[in-house]
Amino acid sequence: MIEIVFSDSACGSLKVAQHYGEGKYQGGCIGVIVSHADGSKPTKEEVEAARQEAKEKARLAWESAVPLGGNTADIYGFNLVLSVGDISENQPGIKRKQTLEHLYSVFPNDEGHQVVQEMFKRVKEDLKTVQERAAVGESLRIWYSNQPDEMCGLYWFMEQLNQWKVHGKRVSIVKLPEWEADEKGNIVQKSGWGEVAPGEWHRYLALQKPVLPVFEQSCASHWQELQRENAPLRATLNGQLISAPETLYDDFILREIAAEGEEFQEAKVIGRVIGKYQLGIGDPWVAFRIEEMIREGKLEAVSAVAEDMPVYHRVLKKCPCNPRQKIYN
Repeated sequence: MIEIVFSDSACGSLKVAQHYGEGKYQGGCIGVIVSHADGSKPTKEEVEAARQEAKEKARLAWESAVPLGGNTADIYGFNLVLSVGDISENQPGIKRKQTLEHLYSVFPNDEGHQVVQEMFKRVKEDLKTVQERAAVGESLRIWYSNQPDEMCGLYWFMEQLNQWKVHGKRVSIVKLPEWEADEKGNIVQKSGWGEVAPGEWHRYLALQKPVLPVFEQSCASHWQELQRENAPLRATLNGQLISAPETLYDDFILREIAAEGEEFQEAKVIGRVIGKYQLGIGDPWVAFRIEEMIREGKLEAVSAVAEDMPVYHRVLKKCPCNPRQKIYN
C-alpha cells in the first residue's frame, strides 16, 4: 500500500506509526516546558512532576497503540505548499520551486534555499516512483484534511492520477475529522495530519473510503479550474477549495497586532495567529503579510534580527497612521 501525505510532519509521524506500540515500552528522554501565567519561574518539583506526567502519558500511548504495519519506503510526503503561489504548472516546476524558495527565505543563512533544493529533488523522484508503482497495479491511500495545503494536495494528486489514468478501487482516501471528543469528553480539533500522534493513526483507518472515478475526475476538473484562476492563495471555505486574494488572513493578523502595545515582538504575534485561529497556514506567510504592512507604513521595525534567527525575530512598532488600530482598540 502506497501512503500519500502532504506535509513533512505527517510523513514523519506516519512512518513512526507503522511500528508504534510493537514490543515492550522502552521509555526514553522526554523534555517538558512549564510556565506560569504571571511569568514566575516554576519550581524544580513542578518541572519534575510535569516530566513524570509526560512519561506516563507516553507509556500509556505506546501500550494502547495499534501498529499500522507496512514499510516506511511506502510513505511519500509531497510538501508542496500548494495553497500559496503560482499553480499553473501541470508538474512541479520552476514556478513551484520559486514559491517555496520565497516562503523559506524567512530563515537565516540561506538555509531555506538549501532545504528547497533537497525537497524539490526528492519530490520529483518520489512522484516518478509513485507513478511507476501505480502503473503496475499497486494500491494507494491518500490522507487529507480541510487544512488548505492538504486539501490542495488531494485535488492536485487526483489530477496526477487522472493524467496517469489510474482509476478504480485501487485508490482510497482518509479525511481527518474536523473535531473529535477525547477520553475526557473534551472537544479536540487538529488542523492537519501533522498534528496526529503516531499512536493515533490506527483510529482513522475506519474512515477510509474508496475513490470512485467520478470523484477523481471531479477533483481533477476543479484543480484545473483553480490553475486557470491561479490566485495568490487557495483556502477551504465550507469544505470547498476556493481561490483567494493575498489579503485573506490580514484581519486576523491586524487583530492580534491591535492587542499589543506600541512596540511588540513580531514572532509572538505570528505564533498567536497560527495557534489561536487554526487557519492552517505557516509562519512564513504571516511574516510576509506583516512585511507588506511595514512597506505600507503601518508598522516599523525598531530592532535588528540576529544572523542565526528567522527574519521575524524582531521588535516592531505601530505607526500612528495605521487606521486598523482605531477599529480594534
